[in-house]
Amino acid sequence: MLLNINKKVLLFGFIFTFFSSFGQSFFLGLFNAPLRDELGITHGQFGNIYASATIFSSLILIWVGKKIDEYQIIYYSFFVVLLLFFSSLFFSFINNIYLLALGIFLMRFSGQGLMSHTSTTTVSRFFEKSRGKALSTIWFGLSSAEFILPIFITYLFVIYSWRTVWQGIALIIILFLPFVVLSTIKTIKLDSREKDNEISKDIKIKSWKRIEVIKDFRFYIISLNMLAMPWIATGIFVYQSFISESKIWNVYTIPKAFMVYSIASIITLFFSGFLVDKFTSRKLISLMNLPLLFAMIVLFLFNHEITAFIFLGLVGVSNGLANVLGSSTWAEIYGVKFIGSIKALTTAFMVFSTAFGTAVFGILIDYGFSIENIALISGIYIVISLILLLLIRGTLEPIKLENN
Repeated sequence: MLLNINKKVLLFGFIFTFFSSFGQSFFLGLFNAPLRDELGITHGQFGNIYASATIFSSLILIWVGKKIDEYQIIYYSFFVVLLLFFSSLFFSFINNIYLLALGIFLMRFSGQGLMSHTSTTTVSRFFEKSRGKALSTIWFGLSSAEFILPIFITYLFVIYSWRTVWQGIALIIILFLPFVVLSTIKTIKLDSREKDNEISKDIKIKSWKRIEVIKDFRFYIISLNMLAMPWIATGIFVYQSFISESKIWNVYTIPKAFMVYSIASIITLFFSGFLVDKFTSRKLISLMNLPLLFAMIVLFLFNHEITAFIFLGLVGVSNGLANVLGSSTWAEIYGVKFIGSIKALTTAFMVFSTAFGTAVFGILIDYGFSIENIALISGIYIVISLILLLLIRGTLEPIKLENN
């Protein structure tokens, strides 16, 4: 059965979001130990390299990400696919810290940055009435990857070297993704919108330019809350081996717990899409980081192996909320005409925050902080950012325009 245009865009977003996982911290964190062992570097050194490369990728993303508002999505997508292929192949040849820095930069830029930026921007712009459900659907792609890949890659290490794994990833990318692009979004233009006869044309909201958004104080307070999940989760993912060692957990405990994390993300995504379309993102955003706060409390208080599943399950709930709210909130408040430019900035902030998390976790670990101390610091950040958000909650409304 042929798919209609709405479903094709959703399929495109789902697959691109799945493949963004190769540049995500939960995936790169799986290669932390073999890379450190081969290159002879410490947790802190790895964290500094990872953070520096990620920061640089976030700066480049501000400019490259903006171009999605200027070029048809099919050409932009092919560029992103080719870059992801090259980055994955390059990663398999890392043999010193300089190539490690470049390899991490390429994967963070092409995978975490551009792949997720391309999928979420395309879907946020294309869908209007059902934007929440559409975004929740495509984020199932990343949740599926988080469910499948950690345990799968861990077992692959028993059979293949980490270099061979990356070469296999590159081959899959170049053989599969060009076909996906041609089959799904070939006809999509910058002004293409979802096919839905019930969409109301009575209410229009102002589309903010990026320079206007930068001057809006609400943007920074919302961002503080949006960035809690990426920087804290990144630290957890990258230093999952440190957490296991600190808690004296089995080497497979956290990879298995990622399945709970993924299931929690998927369930939350399913409900959050409907909730966003019913209540709006700006009314739900204050709930986003509460499960993450409880996760930090669990990590701080408990050591039993079963708490790994509870702790990562709670992180998964916040992740599911953050994935949908992190894209739809900006479109609701600032409109969609310049959403690519705005999302390039917010995605760059997100990528930067993951660098921040990696660096902070790595430095604190090297200075002898326990994972419990780090969980406490993370929890304090969540509480402060949430209080600030509650203070401006009543101002989070879009500017409505009169019809001519």
